[in-house]
Parts: sequence; C-alpha cells; structure tokens
Amino acid sequence: MSQLPARYDHVGSFLRPQYLLEAREQKAKGDITPEQLREVEDKAIAEIVKFQEDVGLKSITDGEFRRTYFHIDFLEQLGGVKTDIPVTIRKPDGTEELAPPVIRVIDKVRHAKDIQLADFQFLKSQVAKGNTPKVTIPSPTMLHFRGGRAGISKDAYPELDPAFYDDVAKAYGDELRSLAAAGCTYVQMDDTNLAYLCDEKMREAARQRGDDPNELPHRYAKFINKVVAQKPAGMTLAMHLCRGNFKSTHAAAGNYEPVAEALLSEMNLDAFFLEYDDARSGDFKPLRYLPKGKTVVLGLVTTKFGQMESKDDLKRRIDEAAKYAPLDQLALSPQCGFSSTVHGNNIAVEAQRNKLRLVIETAQEVWG
Repeated sequence: MSQLPARYDHVGSFLRPQYLLEAREQKAKGDITPEQLREVEDKAIAEIVKFQEDVGLKSITDGEFRRTYFHIDFLEQLGGVKTDIPVTIRKPDGTEELAPPVIRVIDKVRHAKDIQLADFQFLKSQVAKGNTPKVTIPSPTMLHFRGGRAGISKDAYPELDPAFYDDVAKAYGDELRSLAAAGCTYVQMDDTNLAYLCDEKMREAARQRGDDPNELPHRYAKFINKVVAQKPAGMTLAMHLCRGNFKSTHAAAGNYEPVAEALLSEMNLDAFFLEYDDARSGDFKPLRYLPKGKTVVLGLVTTKFGQMESKDDLKRRIDEAAKYAPLDQLALSPQCGFSSTVHGNNIAVEAQRNKLRLVIETAQEVWG
C-alpha cells in the first residue's frame, strides 16, 4: 500500500486571493508591517485549508500563500546562499520580461535557522484531525543545476564532491528534523532540474556549463539520497518533477527516459509526482523502473488551463500506465500546483475546485 495519505493528492500551490495579493503590494510599499501581512496570510491560509478539506483532499498544504516563488523564498534562507533580485529585461520589440532570480552559493551552506517551522505549526493548527498537513520545499538540486560549478563559490568549495553535497544534505536534514519534531510527517521536494534534463535544449545548456547531462541524473540521485539518509523516522518524502508552470507556460519538454532510471530506481524516495498532462511528457514506458515500495503519482489533470478532462480518458491513461508499473503503486493528482509563483496560472478559482473533485472521484472509482 502507498505511504501517501490517499490515492489522490495535489502538488501544493493554489491561486492567491485578491486581498492577499493587495496586502503583499502594501507590504512591498511599506504601507503595512511584515506582522500585518502575516495576519492576512493566516486568514487566507485558514480559508484554503477549509477549501481543500471541503473538496475531500487528505493531504493539506498552506497553498504556498506566504511565498513569491516556490523555490527562492526557501533557498535564500539557507546560510551561504544568496539570490540576486530578478531584473526586468526590455526585449527588442519593446515588451518587458522578468528574468528569474539567480541563486548563488557564496559561502559554506548551512541550516542557519528553522525555515518552515512557524509556517508548519500554523498550518497544523488549521488542519482537521485525520488529515495530513504537507510541507512543500524546493529540491536541493536547485542549488546546483541553474548555475552549475560557476554558481558555487570556489573559495567555499574548491571541490563540490563531497563537501558541497554533504553540507547541503545536512542543512536539509536539520530542516526535516525541526519539522518532524513539530509533528510533520509528509514533505514534498519540488524539482525542475530532472524534468529539464529530459529536454534536448536544456541538456545542451548543461553541456555548455561543463556538466554531462547523462551523468547529472545519477549524481543528483546520490545527492538526494544523502538527504534521504537524514530523513526522520515516520516521515514520507516525495518529489515532484516540474517542467515549468509560470503563468500557465512551460519551460521544458521531453520523455522521462533520460532520467527515469536514476530517478525511480536510484533515488530512495517514497513517492514521485510526475507530470503527464500532455504529449510533452511522452509515454509511460519509463515507469518500468519503479521498484517495489515506491509510489508514482500520475499528474494527468492539467492546472494550466480550465478545460476539464474526462473521467474515461483519465481511466484509460491510468490503465496504460499500469502496463509498466503495478496499479497498486500508482496514484492520481493534477500535474502541478495552480500557482507555482505568486502570479498564478490562467485558470479560474472554480476550475481549481472542479479539477480536484475530478481527481478525487476518478481515484476513488479506480482504487476504491
């Protein structure tokens, strides 16, 4: 049986209510204090918890309502990590585009403070008995992939292996231990890098940075396993692979084949959330690498667009996946969050509810 709270799950982020976006604006302008913003966040989180429970979800997040980006807000709170403020690039046609913030490792990485603890304690206080509060954090590979060797201080780490990987894993271990001590039993790490390594353009970019895209997934598996080795007893640790979800766009495409073996059979994680909402993800053949005791959560329902999938199509695709991995090691979810960044996807709040109901009803009909 799966270690997950249920056969149906979700990735974590939800569309921010307008009043929360307005409060963030006010805080940015200095019109309200961080404490006042936190009170508004608390109200919005209490509402989104109730929304999830009313829909029938068993794993409950805070909607990532305190975050701007799914990854930066966490990573920049680690000691030794610095993010450069995103810059606005003016393109030749006169339009403006926000370049994503750059993450750099400027010193030894360490767990300088408990990052998610207060947020988890508030979430837990809102979640009904019998449901599981879930914490989402970015994958540690995010500290390496974007900048490669060049993004990591040579003074702090003349060699990356093993010192850099060990320090990051210890920092993550410290964070997981602080959460476990507060009663957290379910953590999901969000990882874009392994999904990007399925895309030829991204593989080429990795080569340009001096990395071998065939070797990286195996190196990342070892890296993730250093974190898993520190996982507190009784905690479920999952990973979500994402191909980009900013305002309903995507950044990468490609079958999981180039990373499937490293991901599914080498990483000692409990569950993997894989995006399978359209043809960009390829077929289910890579699931043949799934070993016993691990779960793949099929992200068959898109969060990018409001159009509804049909139950019959979803069931057909679950059957298809079950040719490569046992049905009792599969589960169902949307392909990503509804709002990986504060900006949100181009989808209506009502569609959020309908998509989650569809996931839950389909899963109940398939797995009973």
